Amino acid sequence: MAPAGGAVVILTSVQLYRHLLRCCRQLPTAAMQQHYKHAIRQGYNSHCDEDDPGRIQVIIQRAVEDAEWILNKYTKK
Repeated sequence: MAPAGGAVVILTSVQLYRHLLRCCRQLPTAAMQQHYKHAIRQGYNSHCDEDDPGRIQVIIQRAVEDAEWILNKYTKK
């Protein structure tokens, strides 16, 4: 069953990566989109060797919260 309110369930790092790249499309300028795409790629590469499932879920949760915060920051003007 899907969560209510349009929430996204992310279980794997690949799902997270794709979700974050889609979020970048909502940013107002191309420069911002490129900046955050680069940051996403760097974060993905820095955590690619993580193998603890609990730690991976913490990273996923934090990344989704950060993405929501960034989108709210730039789209509520």
